[in-house]
Amino acid sequence: MRPLGNEGGPAIEVKGLRKLYGSSVALHDVDLEVHPGEIFAVLGPNGAGKTTLVEILEGFRPRDGGTVSVLGTDPYRAGEDWRARIGVVLQTTGEFEDLNVGEVLEHFAGYYPDAQDPDELIERVGLGAKRKARASKLSGGQQRRLDVALGIVGRPEVLFLDEPTTGFDPEARRDFWQLIRDLAAGGTTIVLTTHYLDEAEHLADRVAVIVGGRILDVGVPQTLGGRDTEATVVRWSGADGPQSAATTAPTKFIADLHARLGGEAPGLTVHRPSLEDVYLTMIGAAGASPEDR
Repeated sequence: MRPLGNEGGPAIEVKGLRKLYGSSVALHDVDLEVHPGEIFAVLGPNGAGKTTLVEILEGFRPRDGGTVSVLGTDPYRAGEDWRARIGVVLQTTGEFEDLNVGEVLEHFAGYYPDAQDPDELIERVGLGAKRKARASKLSGGQQRRLDVALGIVGRPEVLFLDEPTTGFDPEARRDFWQLIRDLAAGGTTIVLTTHYLDEAEHLADRVAVIVGGRILDVGVPQTLGGRDTEATVVRWSGADGPQSAATTAPTKFIADLHARLGGEAPGLTVHRPSLEDVYLTMIGAAGASPEDR
């Protein structure tokens, strides 16, 4: 079995990455590390550079400066052996409408030296009942499961997921999240781009926010952008109507409020800053327009 990651080093290492489109700078001296077995989310508004960054990591696009290592190899100069070690799940597919699920996976398994058994993989991604169904007849959630099956049929050490749950209903999204967690638990490194902040919060070990081709911050969702130090807003109904207060010690504040009121505070709510709150503040401060958020 192939070793995971880069023999104990980062699965992905990026230093000083630059990308130009004519006179426009798409990526400004980007530095990143992604650890083996980590779910790493890349967030940013439209046009921020997410797609360019990921396509460089996948080896589909050249860079204009800096260094990039994925599994110890420069992706743009990598050969077939390296490509067999990564998986890519794009936003849209659709080339296999006339084939059934089993035929699609059997076909693609033939491209890899150590492919997973197609029948076992179909069960693993929850498509056992759809093995004979044509790809064109699958629901959106089922199609995305097939996309992931294609991405992991070669037992990749790194899996790139581009907006994986766009168009999913809530139940399908939750089921898909569990599939991704299971992959990571098995040692697969996952790089995820998504516009769903709750998705990043539920799945990602760490998050990077990119705006205008620059990385604004990298961290765990709970502390990104100083989220853990932001004030919590407590609201309640007082004798003079609705009341509110911002505090960095909400537990103590509520205890004091309870003592002051001599009992429960009517209409009490506690709002801690969400990842979305912090994200919108960060990209707003960086000058991203509202329609791009």
